[in-house]
Amino acid sequence: MSPRVGLDLKTIVKAAADIADADGIEAVTLGTLSRKLNIRPPSLYNHVEGLPGLRKELALYGIKELEKCLALAAAGKALDDAVRSMGEAYLAFARRKPGLYEATFYTIDMGDTDIKLASDKIVNVVIQVLQQYGIDGENAVHATRGLRSILHGFASIVQKGGFAMEIDINESFHFLIDTFLMGIKNKCI
Repeated sequence: MSPRVGLDLKTIVKAAADIADADGIEAVTLGTLSRKLNIRPPSLYNHVEGLPGLRKELALYGIKELEKCLALAAAGKALDDAVRSMGEAYLAFARRKPGLYEATFYTIDMGDTDIKLASDKIVNVVIQVLQQYGIDGENAVHATRGLRSILHGFASIVQKGGFAMEIDINESFHFLIDTFLMGIKNKCI
């Protein structure tokens, strides 16, 4: 069966991302996607290897988009400004694209070369910023993991509506980032 004219992987993945953002990652199936694209489900197999292949492509797309956001946020900034800007960009991405963000963690095979290369680019953006503090080697990896944990944890709780107190969520986020920054500065002394 030949691919339908005008249908390509980019179109398919963007449509899947739209479904994920609107209805959650679990709503992304070959059936819902084919209905959205107004095609028969078998047509998708010309572009993806079933649902696992679609989810991999969706995760890859999300990781690449997140990396672009973080790199753009850090560009031209240094130290605290760069970290704060990356944190804001991360949280904004998770809020703006909740399903796509979720896809970046959904059944990811880090043994997959494409996923690993894309993920490594995000890590490298963060490490480059943290190296400005004199953090390198294993400590850079530890700090990167710590920052990722903070950002993902906060974004995940926000997505689930978990911060119900009346105190401004953004103030809490800034407090958390500033606390992280104090910690890495203390570690570097």
